[in-house]
Amino acid sequence: MAETLSLSSHYSERSPNSHCTQCPISSQSPGDSKVVEDFRRRLKYFFMNPCEKYRARGRKPWKLMLQILKIAIITFQLVSFGLSNEMMVTFKEENLIVFKHLFLKEYKDQRVDRYAVYTKTDVSCLTIFSLFQFINLQNLTVGNHAYEKIEGEYTPLTLCQEFFRKGSISPGNDTFDIDPHVDKECISIYPLEQLEDKTLSRDINFSLDFKRLLSVNIYLTLKAINLQTVRHHELPDCYDFSIIIMFDNRAHSGRIKINLENNVGINECKDWNVASTSGKNNHLLLFDSLVILACFTSLVLCTRSVCKGSQLQFHYTAFFHTYFGKTVSWSERMEFVNGWYILIIVSDILTIAGSALKIGIQTKDLTNYDVCSILLGTSTMLVWVGVIRYLGFFKKYNILILALRAAFPNVIRFSCCAGLIYLGYCFCGWIVLGPYHEKFRTLDKVTQCLFSLINGDDLYSTFQKMREKRYMVWLFSRLYLYSFLSLFIYMVLSLFIALITDTYETIKQHQKDRVLVSQLQAFVAECRDQPDSGKYKIDKEPTCCCFG
Repeated sequence: MAETLSLSSHYSERSPNSHCTQCPISSQSPGDSKVVEDFRRRLKYFFMNPCEKYRARGRKPWKLMLQILKIAIITFQLVSFGLSNEMMVTFKEENLIVFKHLFLKEYKDQRVDRYAVYTKTDVSCLTIFSLFQFINLQNLTVGNHAYEKIEGEYTPLTLCQEFFRKGSISPGNDTFDIDPHVDKECISIYPLEQLEDKTLSRDINFSLDFKRLLSVNIYLTLKAINLQTVRHHELPDCYDFSIIIMFDNRAHSGRIKINLENNVGINECKDWNVASTSGKNNHLLLFDSLVILACFTSLVLCTRSVCKGSQLQFHYTAFFHTYFGKTVSWSERMEFVNGWYILIIVSDILTIAGSALKIGIQTKDLTNYDVCSILLGTSTMLVWVGVIRYLGFFKKYNILILALRAAFPNVIRFSCCAGLIYLGYCFCGWIVLGPYHEKFRTLDKVTQCLFSLINGDDLYSTFQKMREKRYMVWLFSRLYLYSFLSLFIYMVLSLFIALITDTYETIKQHQKDRVLVSQLQAFVAECRDQPDSGKYKIDKEPTCCCFG
């Protein structure tokens, strides 16, 4: 704080008309020259890398060592969680396949789900098949599946149909009279209940009017335990599978699509006993706590550094205005904001939140696997991206980093312009080619298809699928695809690459000629004191205002 007060006294002693816009620094008084040199040395120390700061003042690079430690422990934490998450996902996916084979008659595994029926008899047969499979589940399944019990009673299967309230449809006469309000009718069937007749209408009093029918839905709940985690010394989870079998007739096209969805709930088992184990993994909980502690320490240190950089930026702005009568631009002010520290702060916050969720999952208090995966995955990605900062200490790597940073604003502006053209092609392709080409059927598929075409993927099949369409649409598709590929592959991508290449060559030439691109860099470059000169040890930095 002493240096701040001395600078303030110098600022107050100088009149507004006595700035040095026209006179060199050497013409200043000895006291002013000393203040300028001290401040220049202070700026140079601020922009040093951790190794240079160690040589200058002997301070150990705690933040550098902490970041290296974080890379190791956060990566280990992610791998540990990923293996556990993989077992959970595998169990869910395999159970989904099992349920499709159990409850969908003659189901076959296929990449595109085209399971559908076309006759009234098939609808009745498949519905009653699912009911019988549910009733006889304990005699059929090879897994550890069981019915759900609530207060000692089994949870029933629910069979529902949705249909228009009333309607009279006569396609032969081109007439119809329909009430668009939708009614819902449901019945319940309990496990172990036997049906004597294999028709819907007699035993369960459930009839279908296909002209008004919108959908038939079967709701059932099963329970299971994921025992594979025992081999990895983890406490097994108890799963609740809420299964929905949907017969979709909303299109009334004569094709009723059938789909099975499985909503999974994960809970802590109520009564468990695993031989030769104490149950919960206390060592993993301790490790996650260590990760939280390391990230919190890093968060405090990096926030402190950002605060000090912000404080020094204000001092630099006031200093140049008072001593040289110059206004500091925003681009120079932003040089005091270390983007790597911002990146680390964001990563630390995500890691702390993700680790807290992971502890909750391991103690079976929470089941937010997806949220935890997003937090830990993003934080680990940012941690590894942050490694680039330390590569920047080497001259050749630093050129690449500077080129990326300098090209980023121009790349964003260029991408916005190209994005407008891209969106125009997306909307056009969706509305014109959508009815005739499966890859253009939805707006989401159009964006994926066009992006793949830019990268040279699946070009031939995209052209071929439009071969047997109407001549006018076929001709338009050729003009559309050829113009898009020519514009984006030969022009947009070439300009995009040229933009980055030009920035790289400019920075490379600047470093070769030692061109100082900013007023700040030129001011700091006048300080010839080397880090190991010993002159930096006598300077004392003021305490950061954010922590004082």
